[in-house]
Amino acid sequence: MQNQLALDKYEQEILDAFENGKLHPTSSQANYQSIARNTLERNRQVNHLVKNEYHGSKRKSFRKETTYPLYIQKVLHNFIHGFFKKAYP
Repeated sequence: MQNQLALDKYEQEILDAFENGKLHPTSSQANYQSIARNTLERNRQVNHLVKNEYHGSKRKSFRKETTYPLYIQKVLHNFIHGFFKKAYP
């Protein structure tokens, strides 16, 4: 059993064009694909950096006698609110 939707005239024109293969991707589709590819690459880079710092952060949280998630939460909170001093000139 198929669900039938009540389409207005404009929506029906779009559906008919789609079903007849008259809709073609715009040039922006390639742009969106490029953006998605760059985002995924950036995520890989960030994940790699986080993995490199993971063990050091675990050790610090242990030394501070707190759980790792709470330690990370505190670090992020302090960073966002500007409580860290600049270590460079």
